[in-house]
Amino acid sequence: MRDGKIPVIIDCDPGHDDAVALALAFGSGQFDVKGVTTVAGNSTVDNTYANALKFLSFIGVCVEVAKGAAKPLLRQLTVAPNVHGTTGLDGTDLGDSRLKGSGRSAVELLTEILRTSSEKITLIPTGPLTNIATLFLAAPEVKENVEQIVLMGGAALEGNWTPAAEFNIFVDPEAARIVFESGVPITMVGLDVTHKALIYPDEIEALRKQGRIGKAIAELMDFYGIFYRKQFKGNPVHDAVAVAAVMCPDIISTQHLNVSVETCGEFTRGMTVVDFRGVTGKDPNCNVALGLDRESFIDLIFDAVRKLDESGAV
Repeated sequence: MRDGKIPVIIDCDPGHDDAVALALAFGSGQFDVKGVTTVAGNSTVDNTYANALKFLSFIGVCVEVAKGAAKPLLRQLTVAPNVHGTTGLDGTDLGDSRLKGSGRSAVELLTEILRTSSEKITLIPTGPLTNIATLFLAAPEVKENVEQIVLMGGAALEGNWTPAAEFNIFVDPEAARIVFESGVPITMVGLDVTHKALIYPDEIEALRKQGRIGKAIAELMDFYGIFYRKQFKGNPVHDAVAVAAVMCPDIISTQHLNVSVETCGEFTRGMTVVDFRGVTGKDPNCNVALGLDRESFIDLIFDAVRKLDESGAV
C-alpha cells in the first residue's frame, strides 16, 4: 500500500450512483486509485465514458480513464434511461471535462496495471462485468495479482430489473458467470444491502448546502429520485456501497456462500442463485453481503464530499 492507501481499480458505468461511488473513492483519501475504466450499462459506453471524464474533472481529480466494452459478451445491450436519463447522468451541469482520457482500452489498462503492479490490487466493478470477464479470458494470469473483487451487483432474495435479476448481472450474465467462477475472492454487494443504502430527502438537502460538489450530487440525487421515490422513501446509492465495503469491511455483514449465475432461464436470466443451505454441494465462492450499517455509510459519503469541497478544486 502506498502511504497506507488501498490500491484499487474502479470499473463503472456512470450513472448517478456510480458518480457518488467515485466521489466517495477519491474524497475519502483511503485509496490509491490506479485507474478508472468504463463499460456500457446504465447508458451507452460513449455516454458512460464521457460521464466519468466529466465527473472526475468536476471533482478535481486526475486519473487515467479508459473506455471499455460497448456491449455484453453475447447479447444486445440493455440500458436504463428510465433511471439515469438520456445521457446516463442527467440532472446537473458538470461542464466540460479537462481530462482527456486514455489512449488505451479498458482491458489494455487493466492488463498493464495488474501485470506490472508490485502489490495486489482490489477491483471494484459497479456496472456489468463485461470488462472484467474479457480481462480474465484474455489474460488469465493477471488473476494472481487481484487481491479481491468487491462488486455491486446481484441479489440473494430479489431482483430489480426483473423479479429474479439485478440490472448489472442481467445486462451481461455470461460475463458475470465467468467472474464468479474465476477463483478470485469475491464480495457481492447486491440489492440485499443496497436497497438499505438509502439517502433520505433531508440528507440530500444537507448535501446541497455543503458546497459546490455537494450541490451537484444533490442535484443528481434529485433526478435519480424521480424513479426511486416510487418505491422507497429515499434513494438507494447502490454503487457507493461497494466502495464503502472496501474502505470499511465491517460496514457490511456477509456470509460465505456459493453463488451461481443463471444465463439460460426463461424467467431467471441474470439471477444470482445463492445456496444458503449447501444443497448443491458446491464450495462457497463468494462473500454475500446481507446487512448494512446505513448511518455509517451515509457518514462516509458526507465526509468524502466535504473533503472534496474543502480541497477547492475547480
